[in-house]
Amino acid sequence: MRPFRKLTFIHTVAALEPVFASLASERLPDWELKAVTDESLLSRTIARGHVDQDVFNCLARHIEQANANGSSAIIVTCSTLGEAVDALAHRTVTPLYRIDRGMAENAVRRASTIGVLATLGTTLEPTIRLLEATAHQAGRRCTFVSRLCGDAFSVLKSGDRVRHDMLVRQAFEDLSRDVELVVLAQASMARALDQGGRNKTYLTSPELGMDYIAERIRLSRL
Repeated sequence: MRPFRKLTFIHTVAALEPVFASLASERLPDWELKAVTDESLLSRTIARGHVDQDVFNCLARHIEQANANGSSAIIVTCSTLGEAVDALAHRTVTPLYRIDRGMAENAVRRASTIGVLATLGTTLEPTIRLLEATAHQAGRRCTFVSRLCGDAFSVLKSGDRVRHDMLVRQAFEDLSRDVELVVLAQASMARALDQGGRNKTYLTSPELGMDYIAERIRLSRL
């Protein structure tokens, strides 16, 4: 029999917990799932404009606690924290994954002109850097066209989901004219595009990320 295995998610958006629980249950059905949600990691990063040492240290403590609680693997589901996750991955024996790497690898494999759409600058910039690094490692010549739909985030904070979705759709349609596919830096934007009828492909991190991580876990025989 396989030893007891526990997968811990670290979220910065509470609404994502059931989404990733469902995705993980499908891909890793014999793992026990745990989740930690700390929305202050994201809110503090947005307020300060970058992942500062305070947020970095707080994320490190969550990871240390997950290790102490017997996790066999840990996933951070916030793309804004992706570079901090990469840095912390070198400090822990337990496999630690950022959620957007699978999306990045899929994007550069499928297209050479890629749009990157975000409503947060703190997510847009690390997503672009991840895509550029992924393309370089794969030997792919890719052009990235970014678009920040900052008004949509402020509208969403005010509670107007309808206008947020409209702004995201407009930005997507404008950006998609110039690229082969669009990467959504935040998975929350996908809801605005789920109505169909889009003339270009868009990629989001949850499903592609979990596909990528589950495959790495199986290959490593955790």
